[in-house]
Amino acid sequence: MNTLKTTFLMALLTVILVTAGGALGGESGMVTAFLFALVMNGVSYWFSDKIVLRMYGAKEISLEEAPKLHRIVQDLTLRAHMPMPKVYVIPQESPNAFATGRDEKHAAVAVTEGILDILSESELRGVLAHELSHVKNRDILIGTIAATMAGAISMLAYIAQWGLIFGGRGNDRREGGNPIVALAMIILAPLAAMLVQLAISRSREFGADATGAAISGDPLSLAGALKKLQRGAERIPMDANPATAHMFIVSPLTGGGLMTLFSTHPPLEERIRRLEEMTMGKLKTH
Repeated sequence: MNTLKTTFLMALLTVILVTAGGALGGESGMVTAFLFALVMNGVSYWFSDKIVLRMYGAKEISLEEAPKLHRIVQDLTLRAHMPMPKVYVIPQESPNAFATGRDEKHAAVAVTEGILDILSESELRGVLAHELSHVKNRDILIGTIAATMAGAISMLAYIAQWGLIFGGRGNDRREGGNPIVALAMIILAPLAAMLVQLAISRSREFGADATGAAISGDPLSLAGALKKLQRGAERIPMDANPATAHMFIVSPLTGGGLMTLFSTHPPLEERIRRLEEMTMGKLKTH
């Protein structure tokens, strides 16, 4: 279901890109914006792991320094039939974790010092299984493609904005375009693209919860960990860059009301409900 939803949302992003390209910059404008976004996000895809790990001061931890953490990750990767990723610890008290890397052979999992203090071993297994699932499900690749298209739409709107300022109206009359339609697309297309991109991120979180629970074999431990992490994140806010908020298992940013529409994560209550239903389903099969 999550895969179907992601496919639909990616198709919707493509429709927005093509529609915006035709309304704002024509075929040449669309191609230019897409190529620019492709280059920028290509760099991000290949080097984002090093960038984000350095951004948070993450330190690679050896087996000798953290034997329990390594043992958990090694056991989970064996269960998931994945290579062993690099393991990092972030020197922050706010409890959280993320995974990065372009594929299974170039992956890393990072946990904060705070998460090691508040979670039991079974809960930590659930969190790490969730993060490994992001790598196994190629969520980083999917997120990069979504960001490429969303970035192309935003760049296209930016180009069209300056086109309207510097003589675009004359071109619109000659080409039969409508400046009001163009103005509406400049405002609405980037917003629509951002909302779809966020919806893709939320969908992938559900997928990682489900896959992670299957790998660890303990959905309730992951559900319990999510409850603790949410409370911990609210009690000790994390010094996080909004551009990287989607990477963490729970959002490091606080905000409610209308801000939930722009959240990179689905509601915590819904995630926990689905995990509990997985447990119930397992019980019914026995």
